[in-house]
Amino acid sequence: MADQAMSVTPYWELTFDADGDVDGRERDRLLAQVAQRKVHDLVVFAHGWNNERSGATRLCSRFFQPVPALAPRARLGYVGVVWPSMIFPDEPIPDFPASVAAEVTAVARPALAKGARQALVEVFPDRATLVEQIARLLERHPDEGASLETFGRLVRLLVEARPQDPQDACAADTLATGGPVSGPEMLSGDTALVCRDFARALDRVASLHGTSAAPGAAGFSFTPAGLWDGAHELLRQATYYAMKRRAGTVGERGLGRVLGRLAQAAPDVRVHLVGHSFGGRLVSFALRGLPAGVRTVKSVTLLQGAFSHYAFAARLPHDTHASGALHGLQSRIDGPLVCCYSHFDSALGTMYPLASRMAGDARSAAGELGADFDIGRTLGPRWGAMGHDGVQAVDGTRAFTLAEALRAELPASGCVNVDAAAVVKRGGPPTGAHSDIVHRELAQVVLAAGRIR
Repeated sequence: MADQAMSVTPYWELTFDADGDVDGRERDRLLAQVAQRKVHDLVVFAHGWNNERSGATRLCSRFFQPVPALAPRARLGYVGVVWPSMIFPDEPIPDFPASVAAEVTAVARPALAKGARQALVEVFPDRATLVEQIARLLERHPDEGASLETFGRLVRLLVEARPQDPQDACAADTLATGGPVSGPEMLSGDTALVCRDFARALDRVASLHGTSAAPGAAGFSFTPAGLWDGAHELLRQATYYAMKRRAGTVGERGLGRVLGRLAQAAPDVRVHLVGHSFGGRLVSFALRGLPAGVRTVKSVTLLQGAFSHYAFAARLPHDTHASGALHGLQSRIDGPLVCCYSHFDSALGTMYPLASRMAGDARSAAGELGADFDIGRTLGPRWGAMGHDGVQAVDGTRAFTLAEALRAELPASGCVNVDAAAVVKRGGPPTGAHSDIVHRELAQVVLAAGRIR
């Protein structure tokens, strides 16, 4: 349903549940009205981390706001994709009030803030008892032995990763030909070792921002994070594993099919997909759900995409028998796939590779990391994310700075990397600039990718 405060018109929303089923009334309204409104270019935006529908709608409104002035002659329509995701209260979105981004409470970590409890119950509605048990352990953290193992078991039950599809394979979004589908193995090993790794990663991110990862510390008086701080981060990363898996399901089984219906109802409408964080994974997996022969998607723009930078690779540098989960699917775009990234994104530059490393391998990374480790250097590119360094291992990928992308004409097809660090740079620990995407320049990139004038 369109929001009355939306900055652009015509605007439609498409709401999907965790299984990828769309709200039928919203879908039918879009299919019936898009041709009537004489829309030529339809920009579809999928949010990433989010707790409330109002927050998703507001993000769409803020991102779309400069577009009409940038392309005054274009016959544009806009769609916001709303799907069940979540954001933790300590990850505010730059320029958004706390009530929209997520309420930051006075609860000190590792305790679980009330807003985080509510969000977890919303995204895992049948597991409220598990959420309360997890919250009690984070609040009391009675010991660092049996209680941590109990915590790990509860988190595993909460996210309950079950083998389903190739897109669920491993945290690096890669497929070994004929290989098995596995869950998040960071939850099947020694929980204490995993929590120690996350605690050290929190210290690294906090030190880079001149803050402290430990509860009760402030400013530059650095206090190292403890094992229960690492446990809090384990909960976050396990939850995001579930959200990442869900994004693939919603994209392939939900949005991809709707786009197929749209191609039948309005074959002349040019579609441009835009996704932030896990929303980037969602719109990318929508390509896999497109019916054969549908060529209505004219561009895809990823903003701080929270999935493997090898997702589109035909062969992986570290394993030539394996390929990315989306290898070759950029060919389903009748235009370019543009990946905007920033090294200021701590969520993808530090936490994502460590979580991916531990999700894809049951052994703790602790045995390979020194006391003063550098995650990017030690873990290497194998575990990198789109939003941190762009598309990797795809032949013919072109690279631009943001200034170059705004001056030049972007390639008409293939993969394109755009270093957006010139604007995507605000945000503190633990996620850095991951959500700093509301910029006129990024809207310009979307228009340039789709050749919308």
